[in-house]
Amino acid sequence: MIDWSGVFPATTTQFKDDESLDIESTQRVIDGLIKDGVHGIIALGTVGENVSLSADEKRQVIAAAKEVVDGRVPLLSGTAEYTSKLAAGYARDVERIGIDGLMLLPAMVYQAQPREVIAHYQTVAVATELPIMIYNNPVSYKIDISVEAMKHLAEIDNLVAIKESSEDTRRIIDLQNAFGDRFAIFGGVDDIALEALALGAQGWVSGLTNAFPAESVAIYKLMKAGRTEEALEIYRWFMPLLDLDTIPTLVQCIKLVEEIMGRGSEMVRAPRLKLTGDERAYVETVTRRAIETRPALPADLQAAA
Repeated sequence: MIDWSGVFPATTTQFKDDESLDIESTQRVIDGLIKDGVHGIIALGTVGENVSLSADEKRQVIAAAKEVVDGRVPLLSGTAEYTSKLAAGYARDVERIGIDGLMLLPAMVYQAQPREVIAHYQTVAVATELPIMIYNNPVSYKIDISVEAMKHLAEIDNLVAIKESSEDTRRIIDLQNAFGDRFAIFGGVDDIALEALALGAQGWVSGLTNAFPAESVAIYKLMKAGRTEEALEIYRWFMPLLDLDTIPTLVQCIKLVEEIMGRGSEMVRAPRLKLTGDERAYVETVTRRAIETRPALPADLQAAA
């Protein structure tokens, strides 16, 4: 049994100017998010540049995340490997580190068939006792884990949650109709997060929460309290930033916003490069406009945030 719900930011991995890991800054980012009220941490997701790190670096980041989280909230690790064997080995290693769960993608690069995707999840699930969040992101990773495929995955006890990033909110209803409360369902796309919560998602795995955690947590709490109009006011203000989560340069965009907000560095690891030109100017503009028009949170949420 798990109690995963709420806002789980997919945290950034911090780098020094020479692209080496900055463990201290990565810990500082995570600590700041927890102090600002997030309900869980997912390290080494897409925004954490998982596949840009070596095997040893991944384990360093997770050990450092475990140290700083210190049991305050659930800690999950993104799991994105090129083979099922590598993913299973990674799962065993981070279980020994002592984290609380995995967010597991299908194997990288190869566009697997449905039976291969199912076998991948089965292989990793039997390698660990950790609870696992299934990460479905057909837009970015070109594999759609269908409701039919989920029926097979539902037979595996430690597959307990779904991060649904298909950009189709109807999928949340389809999953609920097919499985009831078998899985904890998290919305995984920032600019349809409120819609996902309105449809009954238990949580939100978010990128822009790295820069604006208080507002993200407020949207979640207001929606769960049935205070939709108050949530919508914040969500409308937030939308130009949330839209950055759905473009190919989302990692660079989120890290730039994070830097402007004084929460981290925009440094990324090649082949990603810092934003330049019109794209950079746009991100800077929408961020500064958000700062200038930042709404006051409801008084009863300010202390909690």
